[in-house]
Amino acid sequence: MYKKSIKRYLDFIIALIALPFVILIIIPVGAAIKMEDGGDIFYLSKRYGIHMKKFKMIKFRTMKMNAPDIRNQDGSTYNSADDSRLTKVGSFLRRNSIDEIPQLINVLLGDMSIVGPRPSPMGNEATYTDNVKRKFDVRPGITGYNQALLRNSATLEERYKNDVFYAQNISFRFDIKILCMTIKAVIKHSNIYQ
Repeated sequence: MYKKSIKRYLDFIIALIALPFVILIIIPVGAAIKMEDGGDIFYLSKRYGIHMKKFKMIKFRTMKMNAPDIRNQDGSTYNSADDSRLTKVGSFLRRNSIDEIPQLINVLLGDMSIVGPRPSPMGNEATYTDNVKRKFDVRPGITGYNQALLRNSATLEERYKNDVFYAQNISFRFDIKILCMTIKAVIKHSNIYQ
C-alpha cells in the first residue's frame, strides 16, 4: 500500500508545501550562478526513472557551461573537490547539497520521489543485469539508501547493490531512517567526493 500509493501522495504534498521555499532559494542561488559566468542557472540531465522511463532531472548548474562528462573506470560519475569543471559557486552548492533542491520540481511532476535510488544517467545500460533492473521498480529519489550510507564515495557496484536493496525493502520506516541519515551526512559533509 505504501509503495503503490501512499508514498507518491506524501511526496506530492511535501514537494507542494516546499515549493515556495524552493522559489525563495532559486532567486539568490540563480543570481549567484548567473553573476559568476553568465551561463544557465539550471542543468537538465537526461536520466532513467521508474520502469526506465527517460526524464530530465533538474539541478542547479555547478559546472562550467558545456563541461565534458567524465566517468570513472566502472562507469560511475567522476566527483572530486579539485575538479576543474566546477565553478566557485558550484563547489559551494555541491558541498552543501543545495544543487539538488530543484529536483523537488521533478517530485511534483511525478518523475522522482523524495527517497529512492538516485536517477541513473545514460550510458551504463550494458551494466544493467536483470537483478540491477529491479532498482527501476521504484521512482528514483533526491536522496536514497546509497546516498545516506556512502554518497559519492560508492563504486557503481555498491550503488547498484544498495539501490536494489532499497527497492526490495521499501517502507515508510525505512524512508524516515534514510532521511535522518541523509541530514546527518549533509551536515557533516560526509563522502561528497570520491
